[in-house]
Amino acid sequence: MELKTKGKKIHNLVRRCANALLLVLLCTACSVSYKFNGASIDYEKTKTIQIDNFPLRSAYVWAPMQSIFQNKLTDLYATQTKLRLVKKNGDLQLAGEITGFDQYNKGISSDGYSSQVQLKMTVNVRFVNNKNHNEDFERQFSATTEYDSSQQLTSVQEDLVTQMVKDITDQIFNTTVANW
Repeated sequence: MELKTKGKKIHNLVRRCANALLLVLLCTACSVSYKFNGASIDYEKTKTIQIDNFPLRSAYVWAPMQSIFQNKLTDLYATQTKLRLVKKNGDLQLAGEITGFDQYNKGISSDGYSSQVQLKMTVNVRFVNNKNHNEDFERQFSATTEYDSSQQLTSVQEDLVTQMVKDITDQIFNTTVANW
């Protein structure tokens, strides 16, 4: 009887070890790969990107906005992809213009005056994929943010523009190379 009990214990121990080993093998053998930088580029075919200047074409402009946008867009592709930046004949080409920078009264206080102001930035983008022209497009990307009307736009403008530029450049990146 004592031998039978020891045999069952050994059998249970072996079965538990086998199950644990199987679980470890399954966890290491089956892995899911996600690229959180978002880039899904075939680097065998696509090696370069051309990013043209995006001039200001909106009725209301803030001069530093163009360079903030241009630098952020270029930096995003430089840090999140292996693409080499070229001045012409890129495998991928981005061109466009900043077409809108507008303010709207968003909220009205009890005294009838504006309490919130919405700032909106719009960028028109032309994208050409010289390796797959089915992915070419022209479209507008925009972002909005709000600020309290008791503040002067000049005092919050840089932070708000930087925030909108990040949003728009992320949208452009995701649409052009992330294929989300």
